[in-house]
Amino acid sequence: KELVMNLLVLRFANIAFGSLWNRHAIKAVQVIFKETRGVEGRGGYFDQYGIIRDVMQNHLLQMMALVAMEQPLSLSAEHIRKEKLKVLQSVAPLELDDLVIGQYTSSPHGCGYVDEASVQNKASTTETFAAAVLHVDNPRWAGVPFVLKAGHGITENKVELRVQFHRVPGVVRELRQCEANELVVRVQPEEAIYWKVQNKVPGLKSNEVEQMRMDLLYSRLAKRHSRQMPKAYERLLLEVLANDHSHFVSAEELDASWRIFTPALHQLQERGVQPEPYPFGSRGPAAADDLARKYGMRKFGGGLTPYISPFNLNPEAMSRSSKEYKEQGEEGEAGPA
Repeated sequence: KELVMNLLVLRFANIAFGSLWNRHAIKAVQVIFKETRGVEGRGGYFDQYGIIRDVMQNHLLQMMALVAMEQPLSLSAEHIRKEKLKVLQSVAPLELDDLVIGQYTSSPHGCGYVDEASVQNKASTTETFAAAVLHVDNPRWAGVPFVLKAGHGITENKVELRVQFHRVPGVVRELRQCEANELVVRVQPEEAIYWKVQNKVPGLKSNEVEQMRMDLLYSRLAKRHSRQMPKAYERLLLEVLANDHSHFVSAEELDASWRIFTPALHQLQERGVQPEPYPFGSRGPAAADDLARKYGMRKFGGGLTPYISPFNLNPEAMSRSSKEYKEQGEEGEAGPA
C-alpha cells in the first residue's frame, strides 16, 4: 500500500520524528484492520485459518515492523529486510493473557459466521476478530504495547496505524485536560496522514483548547501531481518485473513471524478456547476493551478518549460496564475524516 511505503520516508527523512520515536515519547502503537463485511464466499478457506493467520501474522505484523525497525543502511531490499528481521526477533511470543478472540453472530445488520453459506462447520470456533498486544524487547521500545487488531463484521472499513504519544509531563494546571498527541497513517478507505495536536480556540478565552489535525492532505497531493495511488498488487507486479524484492517477505522474516504467534495458536487449540461472540456490525467483543484498559487505554482504535495512566488506574473506572464503553463508539474524532 502507498501509505505503508511512506512510513520509512516519514520516519527517516523528518528530524522531528527521529528524537520522538522511542518509549520516552510514545505510549502505544496500534495497527488496525476493520471490515464491515463478513467472510461471505471465503468461508471454506477462512474457516481453516482464522483472522490471526489470515491478516494479523502477516499484513499487520509487517506494518508494525516498519514502525519499530531501526534505520537501515539504505533503502535496498537487503538492508530493509535485515532491520525488519532484527526487530521481529526482538518481539516476545504472544501470551494468551494479551490476546482476545471473537466471532460475529447474527444481528439486524447481518448473519452470524456459522450461518454463512460458505462455512460448512456449523460448530466452528474459528475467530473472526482478534486483538493482540505484542512487546518488543529492546532499549527503544521496552514497555511500549504494540496493538494488532483485526476484525470482520465490524462497524466500519478501515486500515490504519496510530502512534499514540504520552501527555506532556508537568504541564501547567490550565492545560492538564489536553489530549495526548497522535500520529495517524490511514491506509484506507481514504489515504491520509495527520498529526493530532492541541490548539487554542480563537476567541477571548486564553485557556480554551481543542485537539485539531495537521493534515498532510496526501490524497490531494497525488491529484496535484496528476498521479493515481498505485494499487498494492500493481506495485508488487511491477517489482517482480524489475527484479526488486524490497516489499516481499524473506524466509527468515516468515520464521520470525510464526515464532511470535505459533505458541498462542497452539494453546488456543489445545485448551479449546471459545471465541467471544459479538453482534455483526458492532465494535467487537467487550473483552477487547478490558485488554485495552489493562494497558492504560479506554479502548483500542481512534477517538478523543481521555488518557488513563496504567500505573494509577481508578477502581471506579475499572468497574464500569463494557456496555458503557460500547455506547461511546469506536470513533469520536472531531472534524472531517
